[in-house]
Amino acid sequence: MKIDNHKLDMAMARSRTDVQTLCESSGLSRSALSLIRNKKRDPRPATIGKIAKALDVDVTEIIEKEA
Repeated sequence: MKIDNHKLDMAMARSRTDVQTLCESSGLSRSALSLIRNKKRDPRPATIGKIAKALDVDVTEIIEKEA
């Protein structure tokens, strides 16, 4: 399971959340979020859940579609 950066950006825009606020509300460090966004680390499902919860969206709204 991977995060779709475009979907994540859209969810952040809808919730008026910047990177710093997302990190604070999800409990992730900026470096961890950066690694995930730059596809250098695959996030655990629980981490994706934390991000979705911080943005008040369903997980399916921020993950890549399975082929």
